[in-house]
Amino acid sequence: MSTNPFGGMFGDLFGILGKQGPDVWFDTARSLAHNVAVGDATTVNPNPATRSRLEEFAPLVARYLESDFTIPVSHDFSAVTRTGLTEAALLQWRPLIEPSLPVAPAESGVSDDQASSMMNQLMGAIGPLFTGFRLGSVAGHFSERAWSLAVLPLPRITRERLVHIDNVETFASEWSLDLDTTLVFALAREFAASELLTQPGVSDALRVLLLDASREALASQGDIVGRLTSLDNPQDLMALMSNPEGLLDGITAPEDSSATRAINAAVAALRSVLDFVAFSITEQIVGSAPQLREAYRRYRRSDARGEDSAAALFGISTQGEHQDAAEEWTAAIVREHGLGSLTALFRVDGLPSYHELSQPEEWWQRVISSPLA
Repeated sequence: MSTNPFGGMFGDLFGILGKQGPDVWFDTARSLAHNVAVGDATTVNPNPATRSRLEEFAPLVARYLESDFTIPVSHDFSAVTRTGLTEAALLQWRPLIEPSLPVAPAESGVSDDQASSMMNQLMGAIGPLFTGFRLGSVAGHFSERAWSLAVLPLPRITRERLVHIDNVETFASEWSLDLDTTLVFALAREFAASELLTQPGVSDALRVLLLDASREALASQGDIVGRLTSLDNPQDLMALMSNPEGLLDGITAPEDSSATRAINAAVAALRSVLDFVAFSITEQIVGSAPQLREAYRRYRRSDARGEDSAAALFGISTQGEHQDAAEEWTAAIVREHGLGSLTALFRVDGLPSYHELSQPEEWWQRVISSPLA
């Protein structure tokens, strides 16, 4: 007679999970993300003619960005499909998610109940697994309309630039915009993000803020381990396992706190700076672009479930008053101190606080008097 208190299919499941290794959560995320991204559609390679236009514009964009940031800028980039952008998002987000993976409670050593012991071990495997489900679903939907990883300013390890041409073309068509103007803007925003978010100071400062915000996000989106602990019997767990997609619901930004205010201020400022720089470069290359400005403003505030859910995974809200404040902050800094003043963001102490978004001059005085200046 089996000594496994759960037995049957549950026991088999436990055995399988126990043999998967530490990366099973990410393998699960990758599999689900690619399934969501591909769906029932056939993957189509980027339009060669559009890619050619981007290749013509890339050296110009790099040259203007060099002038703005006074740093050397390569004009290399890659045109990717939805699947390619999905994979890039997964690889960028993985090291930011891993520190917040749920873990099973430590064994107390008080009880020798085999069922309790196995449940604790199983929770250690399932917690990260369901985080993988969430990450995979979000990454797959993120690439549904995102032009590039620049949509969400998060730390980058490499300066690789990726542009999802099909999504840029769709945006230009749906909003009746000049395609060349839209391509330059998308390219400029991705180039600027690549340079800004690989600066050691920016990346390190963001990672510190993300640690606290991500933990709060995970707690607000459902304590997986806590839910498993509350189950009364193996049948309850089997019911949960049979419908893991149910755990993908409720991916929203956590409630207001000092951690969320800090990360929201930093990300909003970076987004607004990327927008400002991209529009500046675009208008220097192709001239005034009022239609693009208005279309982009409305597009960014329209339904973007995948992009908003991606931000929420990290405790970030991409909508709200802080985003408006960040746009005003960027405009005020550039108006008073010039576009080059934004290179202060490169430093580890360069990101503005929530309070400084409404007081741009306080930020400026702090960064110019910093020992790192």
